[in-house]
Amino acid sequence: MLSARGSLLTIDVGEREAHTEDIDDGLASFVGGRGVATKLAHDRVPFDADPLGPENRLYFSSGPLQQSRMSFTGRMNATAVSPLSDGIRSTNAGGFLSRNFVATGHPVVEIVGESDDLLAVHVDDEGVEFEEVPELVGATVPETSEYVDGVHDLGSEHLVTAGPAGENEVRYASIMTSDTRAFGRGGLGAVMGAKGVKCVSFDGDSAPDVAIPDVQMEIHRDAAQSDDSMKRQGTTGSTEFINDEFSLPTRYFAEMSFEHVADIGGDAVEAKKYKRGTCSQCAFGCKLPTRDEETGLETEGPEFETVFSFGSCAGVGDIVDVMKSNDLCDRLGLDTISAGVTISAYLASEDEFGNADLVHDLVEKIARREGVGDLLAEGVDRCHDELGVENWSSKGLEFAAHDGRAINGQGLSYATSNSGADHMYSEILGDEYSGELDPVGLDGKASHLVASENAAAFKDSGVVCAFSSSYVGEERLEALFDAPYEDLLAVGDRVVELERHFNNQRGFDRSDDDLPYDLPDFERALDDYYEARGWNADGTVPEGRIAGDADAAGAD
Repeated sequence: MLSARGSLLTIDVGEREAHTEDIDDGLASFVGGRGVATKLAHDRVPFDADPLGPENRLYFSSGPLQQSRMSFTGRMNATAVSPLSDGIRSTNAGGFLSRNFVATGHPVVEIVGESDDLLAVHVDDEGVEFEEVPELVGATVPETSEYVDGVHDLGSEHLVTAGPAGENEVRYASIMTSDTRAFGRGGLGAVMGAKGVKCVSFDGDSAPDVAIPDVQMEIHRDAAQSDDSMKRQGTTGSTEFINDEFSLPTRYFAEMSFEHVADIGGDAVEAKKYKRGTCSQCAFGCKLPTRDEETGLETEGPEFETVFSFGSCAGVGDIVDVMKSNDLCDRLGLDTISAGVTISAYLASEDEFGNADLVHDLVEKIARREGVGDLLAEGVDRCHDELGVENWSSKGLEFAAHDGRAINGQGLSYATSNSGADHMYSEILGDEYSGELDPVGLDGKASHLVASENAAAFKDSGVVCAFSSSYVGEERLEALFDAPYEDLLAVGDRVVELERHFNNQRGFDRSDDDLPYDLPDFERALDDYYEARGWNADGTVPEGRIAGDADAAGAD
């Protein structure tokens, strides 16, 4: 099976030391990306680690396809214990970082320890440099990029950066790259900030040789020739369809459709788009550089989830206001979903829906933990009681827009996901929106969900963009990775099971696979899900199931 190649680079920011080691067995078993990072985290991070303590480890990882010229491969993975959910968390980001990352010769970089002084860490194919950067305390993401470019001649496409939100350990702080692309969900920016790392740069000319099958060029050609509407409107193209046919959560989930949807949806975003946007090597080009001529505001996006979180969920019906929220989150390093939903919870408590000026003020206050922002920086799960509102989160992670009350299989996915209310953890929502699965009810969906979670976990290990589904189906995945599709799903299955086992050791069980609303036959569907996975009825991995696999990724 095709897998990433190269060595693991471990960087101890407390001791200012770095070393490399062979992880060929782990790469062969888990391909790369989320898979190998999950294996390493499972074996190296203490099960009782404080997510914001020095014993947590932060992984950046690529897959074999970042060595290709293929569309849908300009992404990479980050993994750590989440300060928001308290479980293991993987997230990926696009942009132009991935090929600069693999050029260092390392498919996985592991950051350990904790620095007392704020650091910029510079990684290339000759070694690691530690630079104290007190002048960057409190700097925004673009300000940090400008500094590194000026001093080291490395642009934002070489960087991962913690904004002020990460430095201040906001529990849903993002790690940013290419200035506007986010390792968004779960608060890994706070992990980076807690380690005293402002940014890490990657550069080199030592990418290991990986032979990619010729099908890569067929995929690239199809992506270039497609007239897919995502090329014009990105993920926002489905906004009005979802609002009208299913549900667009509105005013902190109190309503299920938004009367101003046309003012924040796909057409509104496309009207502000002023150039083509893409990721490294990708001919699909679904990104959304937008500009408002009247105010001069420029940002990238908003994508659909931000249109929801800072639009309908907050009761804000002006696309320029949503663009400003998006831009602030990018500059300060915040996950737009968790930030928008948490702010919407506050708006609900104060009866201030639609107050865009207040929204923008709260984004700033959260990132710097000022005033009420200090409370909101903890996320909905930790602040809802004080606000007197419902807890719209699962495993501590705020809900995305795809509403499980309308598409019930997605609701089950939110509950079973090891990451919490993560709409990217499985691909089942697409099957319910398309009608391949009846969106109502859970009958027969557990086994479908297992396969869908496994497929998503494999693609995150590959690393293959989630928006490639129409172009990189089962047969092409088999050709790319030189293995039967069942073997690819088996990799994904091992990844999901390792995540579950790690979380079990931290106290997670069936009681955490829950939702703030009722679904038909939910408990029976949970039973079916655990049975399909071969897990215990209490949501735990059977004892000894992971035994014999402890050294596969070069564990200490």
